[in-house]
Amino acid sequence: MTNHQQAWQRFRRDSMAILGGAILFVIIVAVAIGPLIYKIPIDRIDFGQSTAPPSWEHPFGTNDLGQDILSRVLFGGRISLTVALAAMLVAVFLGTFIGAISGFYGGAIDAILMRLTDLFLSLPQLPLLLLIVYLFRDSMRAIAGPEVGIFVLVVFVIGGLNWMSVARLVRANFLKFREMEFVMAATAIGASPRRLIWIHIFPNILGVIIIAATLSVGNAIITESTLSFLGLGFPPDVPTWGRMLYDAQNYITSAPHMALFPGLAIFLTVLSINYIGDGLRDALDPKSNYQ
Repeated sequence: MTNHQQAWQRFRRDSMAILGGAILFVIIVAVAIGPLIYKIPIDRIDFGQSTAPPSWEHPFGTNDLGQDILSRVLFGGRISLTVALAAMLVAVFLGTFIGAISGFYGGAIDAILMRLTDLFLSLPQLPLLLLIVYLFRDSMRAIAGPEVGIFVLVVFVIGGLNWMSVARLVRANFLKFREMEFVMAATAIGASPRRLIWIHIFPNILGVIIIAATLSVGNAIITESTLSFLGLGFPPDVPTWGRMLYDAQNYITSAPHMALFPGLAIFLTVLSINYIGDGLRDALDPKSNYQ
């Protein structure tokens, strides 16, 4: 049995990871094809149905403008998940690059890059995040438009402030693997640093990177939701899950369904991703290689 088959067998035995995967699959399918099936427009205003509770006509109820919440949750999920995945890619790319260079070359390069990492770790993330978005959102809107500009800004700010844990993990594993015999043998026969990094070391730490990437998606969803909830995310006509919570804050007592369903979408998505990440960590842990 190959290592991949053993990892899959261990992952399948983790019932919470399987449950998380099933929930996440349902959410992804729902936001991907749901708007194609449930065709009530997200921007249709009907003040006669303002803050209507869930019904057959509106399964998740309506908001203060009479807009259908289910259609907005489905559409907003596309944006929230896309932002989270894009921010994850930015964070993983930066973290992997910095961690690999730091761990492979060591010395002064390692010291400088790790002090840079410590500097970013010491920064108060949420206030800095809010400050950067507040300062640059108008410029990005002018350059790329109100939606694309905010998307690019939010993705790069979230990704640029969440790469440090990935860098530390990658660095630690590079420090470990560069001293192993197969890497030393490759070095002895003249393998270039690029070949050592990408052919001999990187494949062995791919599992660690996958786990870190999985967990960073959940963090990115919460961060984007926080920005939108504070009114610094996407424009009001773009229904992200966080923006829907922001719009619902004044109706918690009179129309709790306005906050319940987008909040539940965030909760289930982040929880399922975390369960998957925990399952992957246990499945890919070399110390648990038995059978």
